[in-house]
Amino acid sequence: MKLIVTEKNISAEKIAKILSGGKAKTEKIYTVPVYRYTVRGKETAVIGLKGNILQVDFPSEYSNWQSVAPESLIDADIIKVPMQKQIIKAMQKLAKDAGDVIIATDFDREGEVIGLDAVNLIKEVNPKVKVKRARFSAITKQEIEKSFSELDELYLNLANAGRARQDIDLIWGATLTRFISLASLRLGRQFLGVGRVQSPTLALIVQREKERDAFVIEPYWQIKAEFEHDKEAFLASHKTEKFWDKAAAQAVMDRLKGAKSGTVTTVSSTQRETAPPAPFNTTAFLTTAASVGLSTANSMRIAEGLYMRGFISYPRVDNTVYPPSLNLRELLEMLEESPQLGKLATELLKQKELKPTRGKKFATDHPPIHPTGVPVKDQLDAQEWKVYELVVRRFYATLAPVSISESMRIDIDANGEPFFVRGSRVLEAGWLKYYHYSRKKDEEVPAVKEGDTVALNDTVLEEKETQPPARYSQGKLIQKMEDLGLGTKATRHEIIKNLYDRGYVHSDPIQPTETGMAVADALLKYAERIARPEMTSDLEDDMDAIAKGETDKGEVIDRSRKMLADIMVALNSKKEELSAEIRAGIREDKILGPCPRPDCGGQLKIIRAKKSRKRFAGCSNYPECDRSYPLPQFGEIVALGDTCAPCGTPKIKVMSGKGRPWTLCLDPQCETKEKKEKVAAVAE
Repeated sequence: MKLIVTEKNISAEKIAKILSGGKAKTEKIYTVPVYRYTVRGKETAVIGLKGNILQVDFPSEYSNWQSVAPESLIDADIIKVPMQKQIIKAMQKLAKDAGDVIIATDFDREGEVIGLDAVNLIKEVNPKVKVKRARFSAITKQEIEKSFSELDELYLNLANAGRARQDIDLIWGATLTRFISLASLRLGRQFLGVGRVQSPTLALIVQREKERDAFVIEPYWQIKAEFEHDKEAFLASHKTEKFWDKAAAQAVMDRLKGAKSGTVTTVSSTQRETAPPAPFNTTAFLTTAASVGLSTANSMRIAEGLYMRGFISYPRVDNTVYPPSLNLRELLEMLEESPQLGKLATELLKQKELKPTRGKKFATDHPPIHPTGVPVKDQLDAQEWKVYELVVRRFYATLAPVSISESMRIDIDANGEPFFVRGSRVLEAGWLKYYHYSRKKDEEVPAVKEGDTVALNDTVLEEKETQPPARYSQGKLIQKMEDLGLGTKATRHEIIKNLYDRGYVHSDPIQPTETGMAVADALLKYAERIARPEMTSDLEDDMDAIAKGETDKGEVIDRSRKMLADIMVALNSKKEELSAEIRAGIREDKILGPCPRPDCGGQLKIIRAKKSRKRFAGCSNYPECDRSYPLPQFGEIVALGDTCAPCGTPKIKVMSGKGRPWTLCLDPQCETKEKKEKVAAVAE
């Protein structure tokens, strides 16, 4: 018998269907689905795992946080613990009768580790079994049949790089998390997570928030004028776009008093070609998906699901160059079958030659993300379709011609004061026709020529303020992490999700909570190396070197242990100061806002009832003030620093991790609640 092991059940089912010609039969072993078929007299069983079936951990004697010093974990042995016992039992039962095993997990570091773990478990019950590796970038008939006809060996160097990452992340994460949590008296479900990649990422967010806080707002003034030509009004700006001195701006306004018209002095235009975008790699995909309203974690989850179902290629890639083996014309012919997107494919096929764009990153493991199948729209929910359409349209754009746009400028003189108006329009859409996400609205300018007189209807002096640096959006943070070498294409979105889940950040664009600020500040102050990207980036380079066979896994892990030991010496020497600073930040996060009771002066804060452990908002002046309000019992609560106008209670945001966050005030009797109930009743 031949045994095929895949990473997920959905891929096992699809691969079995492809290789059996649709004749595979499903059975269950220990409740685990197994797909069996026979081809040319050879029986085959296909089983899907649930990702990692083994987890790295420390022996049980290290499990008590309070009796084991965190630094003792640095040199502790690391063991592998079964996570999916039923799946392991089912796989080993099948393996006893197998003569050949084919590992068909994802082709990346993690997939190679999962595959090697499976092989080791299989060889426990069948030491002489023959093992081969199938590698593919899409779960399609053509790709699967090709990969299973060209079987390879497991890449041990790649697996060792993945194992090194697992070990280092466990050592650093467990040691630092225990130390910070114990120092801050945050144990149990309230522990404070610290990680090798997570900490410098949090520090980036906190540093940006500090830049915003330190930013000195400066006022400036702008002068706008409304002109009119052929009964068409248009707005123009003074050539001095920002006046830093109000008196100077007012002097211009004074000179314009009484002016009734202006004269067009210059009309100019330039044409510009814009090249189509490069093919999608993971970072570009996540950044773009974030710009259209999808969180990075959700985008990756959806993309992985579409890959497993055979609709797009493998989504964890660095590559931005289509390989010569990818038949672009064949893919377009396939996409012609799409009722929603097929006409665009037909248009592209009319080109004499398909010349795809090329990005700067080339890798041989997987092609850039591209469509591999055509789903019926009803097969996908709204978000899945949004991601699928994004991938298809990006693919189209990479095969389309350049776009040509025209930029126009009109200069006008009014009483000696120079004004201008700019506009732009698309002359030839090119790739923008297929990829509307990048298309901007045309800004037309009036049809005037030099020497024309235009009526001056009005002038306005506007006061504005300089703006602080923008907070990171999830997409921009993913890009920044890649630039600094923080994490990998497969982990960056998970790091960001962890920051949200642990209550270190909220909202998008991303804001740190007081707890997040305190943890990052303490690390920067007392163990700066943890919070700087250079150390993590160096470790990533080391793991790349392991994958290439240039260095040894054990050496890299030993170096990281020594590095962490030095950091722990520094942290222990400042344990009391670090504890005080983090606990102060945690206290700030519990404050929701001022108590609305007149003459109280207290603060409403999150309190847990001693008996029920339910949380509520109570006044800091209790028992003198007994004002209290119920709170949602699930989700993270973030104070918004604002009060509700009708009831005067603080506003909060509640994030449950599922669905969108919602904003509310604390008073359940507030009239705003009644309005929402009335709207809901009408909707029903």
